[in-house]
Amino acid sequence: MNILLIGSGGREHALAHAISRSSEPGTIYAAPGNPGILTLAQHADITVTQHETVVHFCKTHHIDLVVIGPEQPLEAGLSDDLRDAGIVAFGPSRRAAQLETSKGFAKDFMSKYSIPTSAYRRFTAQQSDEAHEFICGLKSTPIVLKADGLAAGKGVIIAQSIPEAISALDEIFGGAFGAAGNEVVIEEFLHGEEASVFAICDGTNFITLAPAQDHKRAFDNDEGKNTGGMGAFAPAAIVTDEVLAKVEQLIIKPTLAGMKQDGNPFSGCLFVGLMIDNGEPNVVEYNCRFGDPETQAVLSVTEGDIANLFLSSALGNLRPETITNKRNGYACNVVIASGGYPDTFSKGYAITGIELAEAEGNVTVFHAGTALNLSGTLVTSGGRVLGVCGRGDTLRDAIDKAYSGAGHIDFTGKFYRKDIGKKGLTKEKL
Repeated sequence: MNILLIGSGGREHALAHAISRSSEPGTIYAAPGNPGILTLAQHADITVTQHETVVHFCKTHHIDLVVIGPEQPLEAGLSDDLRDAGIVAFGPSRRAAQLETSKGFAKDFMSKYSIPTSAYRRFTAQQSDEAHEFICGLKSTPIVLKADGLAAGKGVIIAQSIPEAISALDEIFGGAFGAAGNEVVIEEFLHGEEASVFAICDGTNFITLAPAQDHKRAFDNDEGKNTGGMGAFAPAAIVTDEVLAKVEQLIIKPTLAGMKQDGNPFSGCLFVGLMIDNGEPNVVEYNCRFGDPETQAVLSVTEGDIANLFLSSALGNLRPETITNKRNGYACNVVIASGGYPDTFSKGYAITGIELAEAEGNVTVFHAGTALNLSGTLVTSGGRVLGVCGRGDTLRDAIDKAYSGAGHIDFTGKFYRKDIGKKGLTKEKL
């Protein structure tokens, strides 16, 4: 099986790592890839936004499956154009991907199909005065404001007061998130603990993988700004078997049925971001692809033939038996970021210590924002630079491995949270 992997982040490195362990991976190509991915795959010299060149590459290189990692190509309809050309693609259609690409679409969909989520209202930039009045009339805080479109995981603001919410609204409508903020969803705040569940779907059927817990805030104790994610662990104890059964019955099944009924069947990876309170799950958000940094942890505890699972999903004939163990121990993925992230940060700093980290054993370093400079030195090239993923028989073991590995890695300005997985340890003691 020849596979083309689309993307260049830590998620795609984790996908490449899992695919390379499959029974018949054949040749893996990556576009554009990153230095870590390209130790496992050949570089495909194509521009992902030029769909006709992607189709041509697939035909001339006898690609059996295209795996689309990030959300932007899905919003642009890459999977549609590939399928129209007779090429098998893992990832939802552009219309189905609206579950992620439009927060308003997702909230309206959940309301239509009685999927548990928070109360909300939608406002366009032209309705700014009405949105101000709505916020001023709210009886409780915090207040959640979401830019409608894609904002790299940073388009959510949790305002602790009405004046803060007004300021956040003006910031979004003022262009803080570009065109993604032309419309805003204002929601009630959900109380509880967050978790993530990935469901691999073929339009009708699905299989869930190990639940995970992300850490969105930049600093320890969930302080600082929202980021794309500073670390994750799996499996997450907050998602008990009983909770997972509710997620499958009350959320995933009606989501797939509703999308199919609306003429937008969902195939690919459905990411369900949850808030769990007293064992009751509510949807915080959908994503239409694997999440980052959860994927690194989830796939590290998944045993089986990932390539054939993705292929069966893309062909509309899901084969759950390709996965032999969804929870093989525990994994903790710690993100090492550039100083200043998620705001302004510098690039081009030399990275050292990856080999020492992986020499620890049961540690894999996933590249996210890295590049090779003209002299061939590995340097930083993004806000989230590396994910250090430790594995162990217990969550404590996995956390210790991850942090021991992270301690070997160095570059100017590096920082990382020191409490990834702490919530899970606390939950285990209850």
